[in-house]
Amino acid sequence: MEIRTSCPECGSVNCKKNGHIHCNGKQNNLCNDCGRQFVAEFEQRIVSDDDRNRVKRLLAERVSLRGICRVIGVGMKWLMGFIEECYNEAPEDLHARVPESASPVVFRRVKAEADELLSFVQNKANKQWLWLAIDANTSEAIAYYVGDRSKDSARAFWDKIPPVYQESATFFTDGYAGYKGVIPEARHRVVTKASRLTNHVERLNCTLRQRVSRLVRSTLSFSKKLENHIGAIRYFLCQYNLELIRA
Repeated sequence: MEIRTSCPECGSVNCKKNGHIHCNGKQNNLCNDCGRQFVAEFEQRIVSDDDRNRVKRLLAERVSLRGICRVIGVGMKWLMGFIEECYNEAPEDLHARVPESASPVVFRRVKAEADELLSFVQNKANKQWLWLAIDANTSEAIAYYVGDRSKDSARAFWDKIPPVYQESATFFTDGYAGYKGVIPEARHRVVTKASRLTNHVERLNCTLRQRVSRLVRSTLSFSKKLENHIGAIRYFLCQYNLELIRA
């Protein structure tokens, strides 16, 4: 434990008491010269590898960030820094097992499903749509895009789909107008829910709402920054695909 007798920012001893820290009850101090707040009895906790792995698992469950802090016993500042590391490490390919063969026999069996899911960032007026595509045979997520529901977003979404699917896979959608002219007409199948040909992607949309707190329809765990919103979605889809691979 470090006992601070001066401001850790500027070294001044011109400090005064400034209430208590709400989470641990420690005396808070304020530097009159630079305005830095600090505690006199400072103890830095080293987060173990086991706790880091627990946080990684909790990030793929519907647990608020404050809830993770309470369960693991870490501060929000540390958690936000660790989350940023996790999100940056999550690959854009989502760990999807993309078919490598160019054989026509293989491509006659490759099917994909696409759908959109409504979410928001900061407030409900700032709508953000999640465009999602999965392999109908493996149920693995193969591409995603977060944006509005315009034709431009549909094109950006299509550009993120692996070339092997763009070139030969058959796509099943609900017929939303944004797909027209983006997915090749010869391989675009517009279906109804009754056909059960988009069941896998709709099930994944439901799973996302159940396990990613930022995507719950009425939530206090919404994202304040778009990059965190996108990072949380990418991180979960990577974990989701890894779970399918391990199963």
